[in-house]
Amino acid sequence: MKKLINSAKAPAAAGPYSQAIAADRFVFVSGQLPVDPATGSIPEGIEAQANASLSNVKAVLEAAGCTLNDVVKTTVFLSDMGNFSVVNEIYAGYFGEPFPARSCFQVAKLPKDALVEVEAIAVLP
Repeated sequence: MKKLINSAKAPAAAGPYSQAIAADRFVFVSGQLPVDPATGSIPEGIEAQANASLSNVKAVLEAAGCTLNDVVKTTVFLSDMGNFSVVNEIYAGYFGEPFPARSCFQVAKLPKDALVEVEAIAVLP
């Protein structure tokens, strides 16, 4: 059985998908763009965008009753792999050891011309 997870503290889904779905003991968080949920705007620069994407992931997880400590896997999508080290440093400020498993890819383009998008899988406490 699956359960819809939704948070007003993260941007609403911009298409036919959910912010997150809980199934069994897992929460699957859709890719979170660096969109400010209050204004719909995207901040300038990779630092601000990485923080915004990760804050949105955190908000969706909290709506599911989870924290970032419950995350077991993330995927980070970058528009430019040249931003990897900056995003890595910001990412390390959100997650503690043991860090989640992670994949990171450079993609040709992200929605809304974002520089970063982050998705996550967490285990319900």
